[in-house]
Amino acid sequence: MPDQVSWLSVWAKSLRDDQKRVTHWLPLHQHLDDAAAVAGRLVDCWLPQQVLERIARDLPDGLAGVRAVVCWLAAVHDVGKASPAFAVQVDALADRMREHGLVAHPTLAKDPERGAVSHALVGHLAVRDWLERSRGFSRRGVANQFGGVVGSHHGVSPDDGQLQLVRGRPDLCGSGPWERARWFFLERASRGVDLRRYRDVRLSLPSQVLLTAIVIVADWIASNADLFPLYPISTAAETPVELTAEEMEQRLQVAWTRLDLPSRWTAQHPGVDVDQLFRDRFDRRAAGARPVQAAAVEVASALTTPGLMIIEAPMGAGKTEAALMAAEVLAAMTGAEGCFVALPTQATTNAMFDRVRGWLERLPGRDGAVSVMLAHGKASLNDEFAGLVREGRFRGVGDSGDAWLVAHQWLSGRKKGVLASFVVGTIDQVLFAGVKSRHLMLRHLALAGKVVVIDEVHAYDVYMSQYLHRVLQWLGAYGVPVVLLSATLPADRRAALLAAYDSGAGTAPTHVHGQDPGYPVVLSSGAAPRTVPQSGARTEVQLDHLDDDLDALVAYLREHLAGGGCAAVVRNTVTRVQETAARLEAEFGSEHVTVNHSRFLSCDRARIDQDLLRQFGPRGRRPRLHIVVASQVVEQSLDVDFDLMVTDLAPVDLVLQRLGRLHRHERDRPARLRAARCALTGVENWHTGPVRAVRGSRRVYGEHTLLRAAALLHRDVRESITLPADISVLVQQAYGDERLGPPDWQPAMNDARAAADAVTRRRVDAARAFLLDPVGPSAQTLIGWVHAGVGDVDDDHRGAAQVRDGEESLEVLVVQQDADGGLVTPEWIERGGGEPVPLDSAVEPKQARVIAACGVRLPLALCHPGIVDDVIAALEHNRFTSFWQNPLLKGQLVLVLDADRTAIVRHGKADFRLTYDPRRGLMHERG
Repeated sequence: MPDQVSWLSVWAKSLRDDQKRVTHWLPLHQHLDDAAAVAGRLVDCWLPQQVLERIARDLPDGLAGVRAVVCWLAAVHDVGKASPAFAVQVDALADRMREHGLVAHPTLAKDPERGAVSHALVGHLAVRDWLERSRGFSRRGVANQFGGVVGSHHGVSPDDGQLQLVRGRPDLCGSGPWERARWFFLERASRGVDLRRYRDVRLSLPSQVLLTAIVIVADWIASNADLFPLYPISTAAETPVELTAEEMEQRLQVAWTRLDLPSRWTAQHPGVDVDQLFRDRFDRRAAGARPVQAAAVEVASALTTPGLMIIEAPMGAGKTEAALMAAEVLAAMTGAEGCFVALPTQATTNAMFDRVRGWLERLPGRDGAVSVMLAHGKASLNDEFAGLVREGRFRGVGDSGDAWLVAHQWLSGRKKGVLASFVVGTIDQVLFAGVKSRHLMLRHLALAGKVVVIDEVHAYDVYMSQYLHRVLQWLGAYGVPVVLLSATLPADRRAALLAAYDSGAGTAPTHVHGQDPGYPVVLSSGAAPRTVPQSGARTEVQLDHLDDDLDALVAYLREHLAGGGCAAVVRNTVTRVQETAARLEAEFGSEHVTVNHSRFLSCDRARIDQDLLRQFGPRGRRPRLHIVVASQVVEQSLDVDFDLMVTDLAPVDLVLQRLGRLHRHERDRPARLRAARCALTGVENWHTGPVRAVRGSRRVYGEHTLLRAAALLHRDVRESITLPADISVLVQQAYGDERLGPPDWQPAMNDARAAADAVTRRRVDAARAFLLDPVGPSAQTLIGWVHAGVGDVDDDHRGAAQVRDGEESLEVLVVQQDADGGLVTPEWIERGGGEPVPLDSAVEPKQARVIAACGVRLPLALCHPGIVDDVIAALEHNRFTSFWQNPLLKGQLVLVLDADRTAIVRHGKADFRLTYDPRRGLMHERG
């Protein structure tokens, strides 16, 4: 009969040298003790109060119970390693266990089902059975829920079929002495813990998810051999020992000090003087806060429970500052200890990072350094963020010796980075919390302790909205305060967002549908809308209407720029941008034309953006005459200002966004352009109805929204738009049920609506494939929670496509071939261009960053389902050993241009000639 020494011989960790020889090991009891100790320290020193209080709601002993349950779960999370399926992975250690009566036949190592009988699944059943048989728990109650936490600690929740397989393989799972060994570890972990007090508990699914995430974090830290050293393999032959309480405390303290996680931020209510708050955080010389900012703080202060706020205000009204000030108030009320700011694109995210950093540097409530993260696929290329991380430690933002805002080495990477206290990231990082995927629990923990701010919420289409609504429901269930920002929202969209959050929070729905709350407005869960007096300049924009003709465009620009001025021409497709730019360069000279769109190298795009800000930003040095030809990037990314605008017809809300870049700042303008003026173009003919947008625009936006925009902005209906007064009115009309347009338009508009409804149904159905289930009742367990999930979802093409319905095209890294057949970095780029690139030895980190900054998105013509596989196959021929040896470049698709900046992509159906022009971006034509 095995004794306690037998149980203590069970191993949990091993290390091998370069010759695959086992050099170190760690017994299971020590790893479980390490994990339990780390879990307790996480509760005491690192986990946000908002997270702890959410779990405490489900326990009879509140916050004290959270610590007890978390530590117990961590102390048993790997109990399933006491099984033959696990033990046989290391022969020497399995032999040692065999000497103590825990026999695992060596042939099991090659059993095809050994991997399916994972220690997490064995642990799930062990915990459930032990609680039922030893402590009197109900199998259908918290015993199964606690078991589910243990079974899910590798990031994937089990399903019934997997558990049945484990039950059916006692030779792999282990019975008799193996089961008694598991019971030993369960009894050992339960010393001093009165588990019976939780016998009748029913944990909510959000609490189970958070508990699992905490156990995962504790396990990862405890599994780090640099923090918790393993024992030399020679000690495996010795009698196992248990550390004393004092020795265990010292082991934990050394590890925790070495890890050196940044401390928690404790929010302080900023008080009622909103004007002083604005000066303290953003502009010490300002007279005070704007009305919408004051209203946001006042509405946040009036909330007594966590809720959803929506701030709708014109472009340039200071919504970002309003949201950040409101976030301080909400964090102080709920115990949130950080903030997640999400934006539509990497470009907007990079721009926001600097603004948020400025706010953080003036933020009180810190006790030591707190952590920050820039979360998107190219964060390492952001110079401001990339300089923060120092190997093994952390360093501060800026040059100050006492900087308290830090990027921490451990809080980095795709899974852990979002656990930092303050995160600025793309909306994908929030939407991933609604995708059934591996380690989804960590994404939920990352959001559950913060205030979540989502900017440009009007920019998310019906597909992305399915994920956004589901995430909002879960955030409501966690009690996470959320602030949404938009220039304005259609009434049904506004109602759907509030309803999603309210349903998760379990509160009565906030009734706003069909109401006209006024504009600007701040809405919040369970409260009446707060209308804000309009402030700032009132701008009346004169509307002109041009048919889609480049000769007409040239004549229009010549007329209105005769006395000088700066104009923006906005096109709905990159191809139209390039065609228009070519004509305008021929007419006005290339020195007077700048091109900007999404199909430039990342480094070129950054350079163009900076040049535009230097010329057309708030303090820009404007040229006498200039024309910027741009795609939709001008809607969101840049704080730029123009005297004159020409734009393709687009959905009304996007037209209004573009107009927000017209006469945006106070400045002296040419006499002809002192009144704001915009020409609407990109239609086949304004004189006959129904007015149809050009083909490219219809492909991007669909005909339904474009027809309604044409009806509202037609030359016979509207000669001007007054900002901001007309914003809400136009948007509600555009997206409402009111019939628009003359009678002879109605057949076309009815057909367009039917087609749009069909597309909506298809996209909603498509989103359901990997959409996380609703929160559900407290009787649920984690079993099957992410069943049939999508696997790992991160910043790769698969992840972005999952939450954006594949709208993101393929990205490639661009290099050039030299005369000798070698590779060089693109010769035209400003930093590091024309430098040789190794083919076999690893690319050096500095040059890898240069190459990674030379990414560009391929035209959609190369990315649609009928051809994209052939394009990928063609590009995969450009496989270089040197790239695969660098983690930043590994696995990336590479486009090799010749000396003329041209490449042929040919495979199967794919036959394209790609040319890169540093002024116009990537162009394509059929081969």
